[in-house]
Amino acid sequence: MSHLLCFGLGYSAGYLAERMHAEGWTISGTARTSDAADRARALGYIPIDIASSTQSLRIALPTITHLLVSAPPDREGDPLLMKHGADIAAASSLTWVGYLSTIGVYGDRAGAWVDETTAPNPQTDRSRWRLEAEKAWLALGRSRPARVDIFRLPGIYGPGRSAIDNLRAGTARRIVKPGHVFNRIHVADIAHTLVAAIKTTVCHDIYNVADDEPASAEDVLLYAAELLQATPPPAVPITSIELSPMARSFYLECRRVSNQRIKNDLGVKLDYPTFREGLRAIAGRAP
Repeated sequence: MSHLLCFGLGYSAGYLAERMHAEGWTISGTARTSDAADRARALGYIPIDIASSTQSLRIALPTITHLLVSAPPDREGDPLLMKHGADIAAASSLTWVGYLSTIGVYGDRAGAWVDETTAPNPQTDRSRWRLEAEKAWLALGRSRPARVDIFRLPGIYGPGRSAIDNLRAGTARRIVKPGHVFNRIHVADIAHTLVAAIKTTVCHDIYNVADDEPASAEDVLLYAAELLQATPPPAVPITSIELSPMARSFYLECRRVSNQRIKNDLGVKLDYPTFREGLRAIAGRAP
């Protein structure tokens, strides 16, 4: 019986859990609150309380065949490895680990293309912590038979988290920085790629999970407004507004990310190869 544990049962992991549960897999997910545990139970999953005790996770690990890690590291390191690295190394049923990382590990490339062979050059603490966590998970994979795959993700969007939703809620901002582009990925295509990786015999350490077309945030917002037949918010130069440190760091880095490895080696065909297909689906518009 295949048993998937999602350490961090959030937006992206939830889509994979739904896919595998539909195929008859047992799904466990970590929960820090009683509400989160109740939501997991309602979906037919097994909640694992990690807020009050680490013992429940330690007990569950020997039954796990597949592990997806989406919880972020901090300056101290990866929280799961710090507390349960030895338990994971000893988990005899575990055959696959997927770690959700970030394309931020590539740093700023002034708009140039990067792929999985590009040397990382992280320029923020968050990206440096992610790169160190990647290395730690890959080291664990080399110490035991379980395969470890690293998935580097760009901006994630989907139902409830998109330019369509922001326009409908009246919270959209049309921030303009000439020449700035970025990749994104629909949450369903993350799950699609993870399923392909789980079911393949191909073994790479790292996969970029991104769409086909890097584009500016303004272009995405304008297209969303067109779909909704709404007036887009006024253009605001990035130099004239206050941004959070995280948002500002996003606009300080520019790169184009190649997704050829997931296509060529995992056989992935994206359901939403550009933001246009993804936004049309969210808006309820025909292809």
